[in-house]
Amino acid sequence: MERKRAVRRVGALVLAANLALVAAKGAAWWATGSLAVGSEAINSLADVAYSLVVLGGLYLTTQPPDFKHPHGHERIEPFVSLVVALGVLAAGGAVLWQATTTVAAGDYGPTPGLPAVGVLVGTAVAKYALYRYVLGVAADHRSPALRATALDNRNDILTASAALVGVLGSATGYPVLDPLAAFVVAAGILHTGYEIVRDNVNYLVGAAPPADLREQILGRALDNPDVEGAHDVVAHYVGPEIDVSLHVEVEGEMTLHEAHDIETDLILDLESIPEVDDVFVHVDPKELGEWKDADTAPE
Repeated sequence: MERKRAVRRVGALVLAANLALVAAKGAAWWATGSLAVGSEAINSLADVAYSLVVLGGLYLTTQPPDFKHPHGHERIEPFVSLVVALGVLAAGGAVLWQATTTVAAGDYGPTPGLPAVGVLVGTAVAKYALYRYVLGVAADHRSPALRATALDNRNDILTASAALVGVLGSATGYPVLDPLAAFVVAAGILHTGYEIVRDNVNYLVGAAPPADLREQILGRALDNPDVEGAHDVVAHYVGPEIDVSLHVEVEGEMTLHEAHDIETDLILDLESIPEVDDVFVHVDPKELGEWKDADTAPE
């Protein structure tokens, strides 16, 4: 319930902030004609579109488990993030096209004024605050959709700064800096789209988690005083969460009840790792000789 409230609250906040920025940038663009500010307005318009997608997606992912989805709906989040990425990449392409045609035509438009400077400085400040807040909530609740949103907000700080350089350069007699700054904005937008795709494809294809987390999983299994070895250790992403399966070796003379207790202890211990969702433990008698040293056990 806490996760549901937190992620939905963030989605609504980001949507409201992006709507306000679209209005402010659009007004500054209309008043100044700055291509860099216009590019930022397009960027924020794309942010509004993906904020709507994120808000709807987060509503779905925070639904409770049901008969068809016994593990819940969190695994929808990587798909939501990829929709975000498509919007981000489309916005980057639009800005790049506009900057290219402007430079080719040599028509740089009027010199931007104070409204352009003010709205870009305000954008950088607002986006920094959003970036820090959203990133913290994403980390606390392991939300790839919110992490994608945080990355986009971080990128908006850089693009707003680049646009500000273009506006100031144009105001000091170098109008070509305005469309050149739009190129930087476009590059930043496209890079953010790439980052989101890269991160979430790993969730969808069942990639292995980071090496330190795999070592932590194996280490916890071997730390159990009744476990004398482990093999066939597999950890992989299923959506934003990790499923683990492993074989552990114990004394073959143990009773079934004792072996069951060891299995239960291991499952509870490994599932206490925040990133881990489901754990499957198979108990083998050590006399079978299937044990491998920790440094040779599969990762």
